[in-house]
Amino acid sequence: MKTPAVKAEVVRDVEILGGWVKVRRTEVRMPDGAVVERHIEDHGPGVAVLPYDPVRKVALVISQPRVPVLLAGGGDIIETIAGRLDGSDPADRILQEAMEEGGVRLTTLELVVHAWTIPSISTERLHLYLAPYEATDRFGVGGGAAEEHENITVREISLADLAVAAASGALPDAKTLILVQALQIRRPDLFA
Repeated sequence: MKTPAVKAEVVRDVEILGGWVKVRRTEVRMPDGAVVERHIEDHGPGVAVLPYDPVRKVALVISQPRVPVLLAGGGDIIETIAGRLDGSDPADRILQEAMEEGGVRLTTLELVVHAWTIPSISTERLHLYLAPYEATDRFGVGGGAAEEHENITVREISLADLAVAAASGALPDAKTLILVQALQIRRPDLFA
């Protein structure tokens, strides 16, 4: 599908907060000629993967304390393995994250999509992958890098249970929902 041409242009762009997350104040001339100001969250692109075992019909997922979710009144959520690119190649980065966070060695990646997460306010674009694995590809407990204090819990969940969670609205993490549904479309036999 071809993306329609957008005739807006950046007039001015200033970083007003730096660090892990940058905030930018950007002025844009819209197609109707009006100049509007927007505040943009900019922490760069990321990558995520849903590892799945086609023989045992399970997926490897994680959960970890998420401060924004806690602030919004939520609790633990099931997520896919993910991370920031930090200048790395997306495929190389997610293979590293899978070993670090999930304790799993992946060899085959299936690209699903390069998706904008919140295009109205964020520059984040996620590279989303599926990846088959076998029980013998698990080499450790995962849990993330100790110095990052991620407190990651790794578990395998049946694909059938993930499908029920997706259909019932019980997968609130968008990247996880997208990847579970993409796997359902590509490999419906794994959910029977």
